[in-house]
Amino acid sequence: MKFGIKTLDDFQLENKTVFCRVDINSALKKDRSGLADISRLKGCAPTIKELAERKAKTVLLAHQGGDLEYHNYYSTEYHAAELSRLLGWEVKFIDDVCGPFARDCIKQLRPREILLLDNVRYMAEEMTLFETKLNLPPEEQAKTLVVRKLAPLGDLYVCDAFAAAHRAQPTLIGFPEVLPSAMGRLFEREYSILSQIMSAPERPCLFVLGGAKIQDAFLMMSSVLRAGTADRILTGGLVANIMFLAQGVAIGKASTEYIKAQNLWDYVEIAANILARHADKVELPVDLAYSAGGERQEAGLDNLPGDHLITD
Repeated sequence: MKFGIKTLDDFQLENKTVFCRVDINSALKKDRSGLADISRLKGCAPTIKELAERKAKTVLLAHQGGDLEYHNYYSTEYHAAELSRLLGWEVKFIDDVCGPFARDCIKQLRPREILLLDNVRYMAEEMTLFETKLNLPPEEQAKTLVVRKLAPLGDLYVCDAFAAAHRAQPTLIGFPEVLPSAMGRLFEREYSILSQIMSAPERPCLFVLGGAKIQDAFLMMSSVLRAGTADRILTGGLVANIMFLAQGVAIGKASTEYIKAQNLWDYVEIAANILARHADKVELPVDLAYSAGGERQEAGLDNLPGDHLITD
């Protein structure tokens, strides 16, 4: 046990059916013919391989794509093929999550076999709108369809999806209510590193915050600046756009309207407060990227295109 959380070392795995939640959400190739990046698959591969080597019957649960934008909302079939290649071990795939076919396949698993279920976000209960509108506590998440159908078939739940572990969704917080649970090796490593950074960081300590999901970024930014954990923060993407607006920099109509449409305008004031206190520690980009005709373009702050969305 580490940090009050059980690890794989706390369980005997042979002949046990293990539901392992991983975060292998990956960018797809433009023509959707495969995965453009397999970094996350490499990250969780050690946990999956250990489960197989210790003779568990491993069932992988994963999502693919942002369920609000649907940019890469897709099946996890490609992921099974890539995991098979990375592990040197067959990872079977079925296009079902918790229906009769999925349950039959799980019952038929033998020790050392690995099965990847289809995208758990095909289940409405696993989607962001279900999460944000209902905000169900863990004990209620355990009553959702995916947990009620699958949990009776399992002996252990393993969460190796550290990057998604903050989400209040059934496959992340429902299963631990009804099954013995542990963190996987990737989760264990990430948690250990983050704990070290937050308690006694090596100096200089730099945080790089970007992307489109800014709520957690601003929460973390305020926390690590206030605590003195961060020596500098490098911003990009929507985080930087919000910071520019807080400074009065025009980022163009497309980006400004996007921020308003996403109900993120309140973060402009939060950004202004952060800059008022810690402007010397926050670095903003000197040039930015945008997409035009499907191609990446770059521009300086003095010639940003108003009709194109500024991105990372």
